[in-house]
Amino acid sequence: MFQDWHEFYFMMGSAGAGLIGLLFVVVTLTSGFERQALTLGMKIYISPTALHFAAVLSISAVAMAPGLPPRATAMIFAVVALVGFAHAVRSCVGIRARQFSTEKPHWSDFWMYGSVPAAIYLGILAASASVWAQAEWAAHAMAGLVLALLLIGIRNSWDLVTDITRRQRKDPAPTPASAPGSRRKRQP
Repeated sequence: MFQDWHEFYFMMGSAGAGLIGLLFVVVTLTSGFERQALTLGMKIYISPTALHFAAVLSISAVAMAPGLPPRATAMIFAVVALVGFAHAVRSCVGIRARQFSTEKPHWSDFWMYGSVPAAIYLGILAASASVWAQAEWAAHAMAGLVLALLLIGIRNSWDLVTDITRRQRKDPAPTPASAPGSRRKRQP
């Protein structure tokens, strides 16, 4: 069913794997943040985004696996979709819970980190059923949904980087010369 899609899934899987690596760089940007806020941010924002890229990578690898029967392929796609959907719902709940905190999430967070990925994962679940039934359009539907998941992951990664950068500029870490108790050397 996916034999004509080899290049597409090779490209999607490679992009997903590369973007997972870049998320590790994003995580290093959070080194100066408060631990409790960082843990919450990881659960709601960073981990689900990494999961989207891992889902793209996994679906691509399964689609390219030679000789895998369509029903086994559909089952694996469905498991990936269910795990992704659960994480998207978790993000929705976490973002809604933050509505009552001192720092409210941006209005787009609920939609882009929770609702849209949840809808994509439900679409992948439906496309998995079409793969099971060996529908002609199944490969096209899965390709579109994998691309949508990759694009929402890219958008969310960009949002994370810009937010982290904004926070670092707002509250810069003290330099050794400006740290409390340090003395500046006088210029001659």
